[in-house]
Amino acid sequence: MAGGSKKWGLLLAAVAVPAAAQQVVSTGGQGDVAVTIYSGELALVTDTRQTNLPAGAAKLEFPDVSTRIRPETVSLVGTGLEIVEQNFDFDLLSPTAMMQKAVGQEITLIRTNPATGAELRERAKVLAVNGGVVLDVGGRIEILRDDNLPVRVIFDGIPANLRARPTLSVTVDSKSAGTRPLTLRYLSEGLSWRADYVALYDEGAKAMDVQGWVTLRNNSGTGFANAKLLLVASEQIGIRRGSRSGDGEPAALTSAGTEAAKAEALADMHAYPMTERTTIASAQQKQIAFLDAMGVPATRGYSASVDRFRTTDQAESAISTYRFSTGKGGVGDAMPAGSVRLYVKDARGAAQFVGESYIGHTSTGSTLSLATGKAFDVKYQAVIDKREKLTEEDWTRSSSTRVTKNGVVTVTETDVKRDYWRTHMRYIFTNARPTPVTVEFSQHGLNSYNNDTRVPFESLPAEKEQAYDSRKWLVTVPANGRTELTVQYDTLN
Repeated sequence: MAGGSKKWGLLLAAVAVPAAAQQVVSTGGQGDVAVTIYSGELALVTDTRQTNLPAGAAKLEFPDVSTRIRPETVSLVGTGLEIVEQNFDFDLLSPTAMMQKAVGQEITLIRTNPATGAELRERAKVLAVNGGVVLDVGGRIEILRDDNLPVRVIFDGIPANLRARPTLSVTVDSKSAGTRPLTLRYLSEGLSWRADYVALYDEGAKAMDVQGWVTLRNNSGTGFANAKLLLVASEQIGIRRGSRSGDGEPAALTSAGTEAAKAEALADMHAYPMTERTTIASAQQKQIAFLDAMGVPATRGYSASVDRFRTTDQAESAISTYRFSTGKGGVGDAMPAGSVRLYVKDARGAAQFVGESYIGHTSTGSTLSLATGKAFDVKYQAVIDKREKLTEEDWTRSSSTRVTKNGVVTVTETDVKRDYWRTHMRYIFTNARPTPVTVEFSQHGLNSYNNDTRVPFESLPAEKEQAYDSRKWLVTVPANGRTELTVQYDTLN
């Protein structure tokens, strides 16, 4: 017994009703299909079907379109025809739909006596279908119960707008008869993709193997067989559903790339064509390999940061990071957003899982720093040694460097007399490892001081490229030793 009929204890049958005289042409199933899936739950479907058209007006039926099609985005291209009207029939044929369409109409009930096997036929009018079926049977009101009694329902016909498969119908006016290709193009929700990466780091070789997989999800309600597949990485296109749960903050983009990507350019986006056709079944998740970079130069390092000027009560653990490039000599291509699972070879050469990170869309030539967790043997502590009020003359002398919204700029003007302060910060780094380490350290929150923070002195030169609101240093800490970084900041408060 079918699931829908069991709900009412019914066996359903249907007798077709002759259709009205009309030129109706079925284009058959899907033809040559190409699917472009964008970041976000959005896809472009292109379906070319060879169709034999009569001359004059005809209603073309396109079954097997996505159930989550955006009808307003449909375009149909074919030679020698004009589009008159289009409709999307998304009400699919089912026992429930048949009964709902029969409200106000008569059906035939066939009841079977379990003891004798005799059948009794009665006509009944369907009054309502709201959590159950209410019938008028010869003037008495009955409710079809789910009691497994042998009852069948015969409908007089199938409603015209109920379809066995999602169907788009287009009325066209063709100038001539004959077979020709018709290309249907539309946007659909319910199709998405994401990249997933597996990286294996070899400490001895200072190299990393990076493999990339595309994970496809099809929740469009329709499968696409033997389709050409193009994946587009973009920041804003598509239907944004919010960040994925568990992603956390993306991996640090140490420097943005400027190299051209191997991926195809599509407007201001990167497109990744899959070399082989693939079938994307309905309600399916599948993976396709798209990246295999071996022996990518990589280094293990550490990162740490402090927000605004403050003294921390105790030393904190630095974050363990693995840095590599997407440029030439590295991965060699742009990397679409996705999760990276990192493995490291142990002393016996076996791969061990050490952490997971997430990267955003990354252009070619960028440097990525994957964070995998806290390093218990590399620590840092921030200390405010002194804070003093400055005179106007002191402030003017320190105006050779200023951190503003636009980064580090040279300043030559003399400021109006106001209250200025100099903060003497000391950052202490310790390393309990038997080898030297480098900590990428950042002081954040500089924009908090009236957008005007100056750095008259620092014991180590900062990196040339500075992020907005931050200043960054690469601090080398010797084996089983410590390093102190001292910096003076002049601010308006």
